[in-house]
Amino acid sequence: MVTDPQQIAQLSTQEMWRTDAASQGLGMQLVAVGPGTATLQMTIRDDMVNGWSIAHGGFITALADSAFAVACNSHGVVTVAASIDVTFLAPAHRGDVLVATATERVRSGRNGIYDVDVTRDGEVIATLQGRSRATSRTNPAVTP
Repeated sequence: MVTDPQQIAQLSTQEMWRTDAASQGLGMQLVAVGPGTATLQMTIRDDMVNGWSIAHGGFITALADSAFAVACNSHGVVTVAASIDVTFLAPAHRGDVLVATATERVRSGRNGIYDVDVTRDGEVIATLQGRSRATSRTNPAVTP
């Protein structure tokens, strides 16, 4: 059984990411993962902009949500989102490289709260707060 928190985070993420067709289909890349943390990036493509030539908020939210998912699943327990709240601060445009950094704020029992900042060139353009709920399932990558 794996006990090192960093190794658990890496193995859990590899197992989850292996079949995450949604995140990968949007071109997201995993940059870093640690216990309760994750960083992902995504480039805004032509098919991600709306009629005003700015990134559709759903794609920015998807990036933040995926970072949230990686962070809250980094402890080796299958965890799902209970709710999210997103605030958009500035637009993103075609060709922008967005970076979403998720940080665990608190984890108590089966509940967790995570903060995610989405940045472009270091400027925060959106924030997400996610509330998670751990299931009774252990990630198979970290169990004997």
